[in-house]
Order: sequence, then C-alpha cells, then structure tokens
Amino acid sequence: MNLDPMKEALELARQGVGRTSPNPAVGAVVVSGGEVVGRGYHTYAGVRHAEVLALEEAGERRRGSTLYVTLEPCCHQGRTGPCTEAIIRAGVSRVVIAMEDPNPMVSGMGIRRLREAGIRVDIASQYTREAELLNEAYIHFMRKGLPLVTLKAAVTLDGKISAPEDNRGWITSEVARAHVQQLRHQADAILTGIGTVLADDCRLTDRTGLERSRPLLRIVLDSQLRIPLHSRMVLEVKSDLLVVTTSAGPDERRKLLEQAGVRVITLDGPGGRTYIRGVVEYLAREKYLSLMIEAGSKVNWSALESEVVDKIFFYYAPKILGGMQSLPVIGGIGRRRRVDAFRFQNVSLHSISKDEFAVEAWLIKGA
Repeated sequence: MNLDPMKEALELARQGVGRTSPNPAVGAVVVSGGEVVGRGYHTYAGVRHAEVLALEEAGERRRGSTLYVTLEPCCHQGRTGPCTEAIIRAGVSRVVIAMEDPNPMVSGMGIRRLREAGIRVDIASQYTREAELLNEAYIHFMRKGLPLVTLKAAVTLDGKISAPEDNRGWITSEVARAHVQQLRHQADAILTGIGTVLADDCRLTDRTGLERSRPLLRIVLDSQLRIPLHSRMVLEVKSDLLVVTTSAGPDERRKLLEQAGVRVITLDGPGGRTYIRGVVEYLAREKYLSLMIEAGSKVNWSALESEVVDKIFFYYAPKILGGMQSLPVIGGIGRRRRVDAFRFQNVSLHSISKDEFAVEAWLIKGA
C-alpha cells in the first residue's frame, strides 16, 4: 500500500489547530482495499469528531476497514456520543491510534472498549511524539489540571527587550513577528502587564485571520486599574478582554471599564501586586488550555519566580543593545547566586529567518 494513512491523519488534525479548544485536535483516515475512502478532522464548531466524519465519508466501504486516528477514540458521552460506539456500529475491523488520550474519562478505556467488541487496536508508537506535540496544551491540561503557560519574548543577542530612551521600531523581523501570530493562534489566552499597555498601546490580537473555536482572551495585570479607556485594547473589546486588579483598584474605574465591556476581576497577590498564579488557576476553571505571556521585565520575573511558567519561547535578533539601563528580558530582583539560576531542559532551537532563531525550553520546576 503506497500511502501513509497516519501521516495524513496528522496533517488533517493540524487543520483543527486553534479551532478545537477545549477539545484536542484530531484527524482520522479510513482505509479499505488499499485506498483512503474517508477523511475527517475535528473542529469545535463542527461538533462531530474526526472519526465519525471519516466513517460517514467512507460510507459502506467502512465495513471491514482500518481506521487510523491520531488520538484514542472517546468512550464517554459529551456534546456527542462515544466515538467507540460509532466505530463498532460501522463494522471497522482494525483501529490504529497514534497515542492514548490522557483525559481521565478516556485514558485506555476507549481502547479496551474497542477490543472487547472484537476490534483489533494497535498503537503506532513511531507517531506518538508527533501526536503529542500537536496537542501539547491539551495533554498538559489533562495531566496537570492547569493551562500550559509559555513565556514569549523578542530579545537581542545580549538578552535585552527595551532601550532606555527611544523604543520605536522592532527588535525582530517581520518574519519573526508573523511566526508570533502563529503562536498566538494556537493559544487560548495571552497576558501582559499594564506597563506594556501604557508604553505600547498594544492590541495583543490573533492577526492570522484563521478561524478560532473562541476569541483569544487578552489579559492585563493592572493593580491600580490604570488602563486607559481610550486604549486600543478597550476600544476594540469584544468580550475578549480581562483586566486583573487588586483591592486597591478604584471602584469608579472598575465601573467605567465594565460599562465599556471589559471583564474585571480582583486577585490580590504579595506586595500589593496582582496574583499571577491566581490568574492561571482562574483560566483552568474556565477551561482555557493555554496561556502565552507577552510582557515586560517585571511581569516576566513574577511569572518565573512564581513558577507558573512551563516553558519559554524566545526569539533572538542579530542585534546588541548593551548598557546597564537597557531592560533585560527578566527583571525583578533576580536570583542572587549562580547556583540558584532558573534551569531548563528539553531545549529546542528553531530557525526563524536567515539570521534569526528561537529557543524553546521547559522550566525545571523546584530546581
């Protein structure tokens, strides 16, 4: 058979990225008589799961077929019925999956149900890592109960994000900034501090133009509610802006922001600052699977020090600012001894443009 059905299923699943949260991105392919007779991928708006769509397209040729699917079929009642029962009714003889579903409501039980019905189930372990990367945030959420938090920054080669006087222009290239939009598209929420809003009047939107399952939630840490009512974030609000304040936030400002359509919550943290860990826990309760932090030195430090960050994604430009007043990517008081430095593992380098690269790495927590 001159085809790779699981590879095609993974490519189909990628079409659902950004369109499935809080569900995983899943692709499915039905093979009968050595040819693909059915294809499907899940989107949240489309409701039906990838397996069902692929089986429907296969029609009568689904009987005795092999179903290739990137994630273990579900076996519980959600917005749709269990996929395992649809597969059994379709008369499929074999199911090949790339990985088990870490969701406690599935986690091996889908495989068990299919095998009990006499269907052969195989795990294509050579595709497991690729399938895991496709649903990194979903897997993290299911295992940890918290959204995957990525600290993103654009930095010079000497680790600076801001000059002391004039900050017009960009650190990285247009190619790198387009890549950032892809990361935003994959994220459920994005967070910054009030300092960044006041300095840049940023929008923090997903500008890929691609369909999303829900709007990118923009979050501003603002202990005193200083965000201007005329800022672009407030003027463009579409039920997608959350301002996190403290008990010191003036009630009148809260009312004005809420009248403008902004959601305001109070989360008091140490030192009169907002409680960033509380933000992550709030997102978990609201079933946001991923959060990207795009902020300044102080917020970046707070996020790292509180260990809410799971990984970093730093874009490096071929530039050096130097000086003691240029802001480093991580500010705050810092770690006072080299032996106490934040440590990372599973480091990956990504080529972004001819002279730019990105570093992706996971924080070793408790180190």
